[in-house]
Amino acid sequence: MLTKVYGSAVFGIEATTITVEVNVDSGVGYHLVGLPDNAIKESNYRIAAALLNNGYKIPGKKITLNLAPADLRKEGSAYDLTLAIGILTASGQIQSKNLEKYIIMGELSLDGSVQPIKGALPIAIKALEEGFEGFILPDENAKEAAIVSGIKVYGVENISEVIDFFDKGTPFEETIVDTRAEFHKSLDFPEFDFSDVRGQESIKRCMEIAAAGGHNIILIGPPGSGKTMLAKRLPSILPPMTLHEALETTKIHSVVGKVKNTGLMSQRPFRSPHHTISDVALVGGGAYPQPGEISLSHNGVLFLDELPEFKRGVLEVMRQPLEDREVTISRARFTVTYPSSFMLVASMNPSPGGYFNDPDAPVTSSPAEMQRYLSKISGPLLDRIDIHIEVTPVPFEKLSDDRKGEQSAAIRERVTAARELQSQRFTGLDKVHYNAQMNTKQIREYCKLDAASKELLKNAMERLNLSARAYDRILKVARTIADLEETLEVNGNHIAEAIQYRSLDREGWLG
Repeated sequence: MLTKVYGSAVFGIEATTITVEVNVDSGVGYHLVGLPDNAIKESNYRIAAALLNNGYKIPGKKITLNLAPADLRKEGSAYDLTLAIGILTASGQIQSKNLEKYIIMGELSLDGSVQPIKGALPIAIKALEEGFEGFILPDENAKEAAIVSGIKVYGVENISEVIDFFDKGTPFEETIVDTRAEFHKSLDFPEFDFSDVRGQESIKRCMEIAAAGGHNIILIGPPGSGKTMLAKRLPSILPPMTLHEALETTKIHSVVGKVKNTGLMSQRPFRSPHHTISDVALVGGGAYPQPGEISLSHNGVLFLDELPEFKRGVLEVMRQPLEDREVTISRARFTVTYPSSFMLVASMNPSPGGYFNDPDAPVTSSPAEMQRYLSKISGPLLDRIDIHIEVTPVPFEKLSDDRKGEQSAAIRERVTAARELQSQRFTGLDKVHYNAQMNTKQIREYCKLDAASKELLKNAMERLNLSARAYDRILKVARTIADLEETLEVNGNHIAEAIQYRSLDREGWLG
């Protein structure tokens, strides 16, 4: 007897429906075809034990299972439940007339309990598109899949529940999530707040500008000057995620199995990888391409602490994604594209000893050592960072001051107002939502300068020997400063402030 059951495979952040064909015939054997990986090939052991422990068995006949389309590589243990239900139906141990209406996914334990899977959200979206009535999956993933309205989502804890549903008509309890209510309910503030930071007013101003325009920023300063503390508080002043951004971010985290029992992600991601990270772990890849840290920080912040300590090759592979805001991983048989529109926040010591720009500390590194240290970061990468700012240690008087600084909530209001201005300005442009995303044509259109501002910028360009890309960055940052002041035109004051934020471009910075 031939039975068809439906599962799904995830490639990139999109799902493809897989038809599992099960044929039970006279003879002996168990044949699993359709390019399964080792995890799927081993499924027969898990399925046999799970069925036996729930009063069923794999029949002693010739069983052929085909995962169609057969030329598409399948991976992971999420097909256990699909295959088990197919075997039971094809062998006549259970009766079911509604199998074609459901996508069924889940990994089986030996006692029949159902373990969580990866990619529940993309699978639910695809199931809805293809007209399936319901999606049966592990209970831990049910909230995540229920974000998609229009499809019935049933979370199960044991294979016996699925068997009873198809064989005896025992109803499931549907998982229902009010996406908008859940989204707005969880828009609380993170645990870190800017009011905890003593002093550093100019750096806070920089952070506000970076957040308002989505600009990349690098903080340069000696150890203990507060670089990491400031970076960790950046998400607290970023505007709240829109529903579309939240769905997009949840989709990426779903693919790597990082969304469990939480449903929609409403907080902007903050990722801080260690400097020993490999290039594949940072940008994504592998035999079965997975999203890397830059995609997991999509719509959020990627913080690289001690930037020169990262391997140069790792930093260089980030250059193109920083520009394109997506990363494409190519393999011989297929290509996968992951979105990676993130804010890069980097920090570094100004020298190997760490105290080069601290006026009170002795200089312990020679110019040659410092040059070697700074050369780990290439010019093209620095060009892609809009704001460079020096962070100096906070004096004792400010550290011991009991007065609280400005709270993140107040800064966030100004940042959100500036972002709304940018959203209105870029209405109708598909891939541009804030100033940092502008291309050269849009910079010329929205950052027009008067004669005095042009002269000021020309002198700075010549004196600091800036590249064309640095010129564009200054204009973008100046546009953001104008937006924070709610000024239509970019004037000389905005340009002058933006030029200050190019520390590493200044000649003589090394001495």
